Order: sequence, then structure tokens, then C-alpha cells
Amino acid sequence: MFLRIIGLMLLALTLSACSEPPYNNLDNAQLASMLQQKNVPIYDIRRVDEWRQTGVIKGSKLLTFVDGGGRVKPRFLEKFTAKVGQNDPVILICRTGNRTDALARHLVEQMGYTQVYNVRNGISRWIGDNQPVTRI
Repeated sequence: MFLRIIGLMLLALTLSACSEPPYNNLDNAQLASMLQQKNVPIYDIRRVDEWRQTGVIKGSKLLTFVDGGGRVKPRFLEKFTAKVGQNDPVILICRTGNRTDALARHLVEQMGYTQVYNVRNGISRWIGDNQPVTRI
């Protein structure tokens, strides 16, 4: 199962260069607007060391997607699906948007999620635009 997920994610990354994404990309202005609504959770899927290095967006749910070697954490999808339903809106953020691109594609195309939002350019752009973060 684990290898199948990795294979699907690699396929999604390859196909992403060929087509429009099946999910919604957000820029920082759109993200700020959605965060004010407070009814859409934001999941920061980076690693603990990354959260500590840069801080996180206040209110983010912290759930690591891949380890330092780039391997998907074995229980990630189990934990994620226990908290986020297929029809629930969810925002995904990582460092630059690459990991969230792969995850968003998988959630929409393989798992039937309908309201997935990817923060284009990730927390790096958020911080680069002088948006607030909370240290952990």
C-alpha cells in the first residue's frame, strides 16, 4: 500500500506539468481571506524541524506528510482522513507548494476529496510577503 501511494504521487507530479490541477490553488491574499472565515482548517504538512525553523500560521493543524528522506509517513493518510471528510474544505501548506501539490492531487483524484486548497508557493512566500507566523 505504501509503495502504491508513492507511485501514485510520483505519477501525479509527472502529470502536473501537463494539465491544470484538479484542486484550487491559493495565493496569499486568497489564503488570508479564507483564514478570516475560520471555518476552513489549514494543515501544515511539513516536518517538525521546518515548523521550528520558520514558525507556522496561527491555528494551523500540524501533521507531517513525509520524513526527511522524502518517504510518506506510514500513518499520514489514516490520521488525515480521520480528521477531514471527503466533502470538507481543507487548506494544505508546505514550504514551497510541491508536497501539497502531490498530496492535493492524490486526495482529489484518488480519494474523492472535493474541496482541497493548495497554498501556491507555500509558507516561504507567506513569510516573504511579511505575513504573520507563530513560533513553536
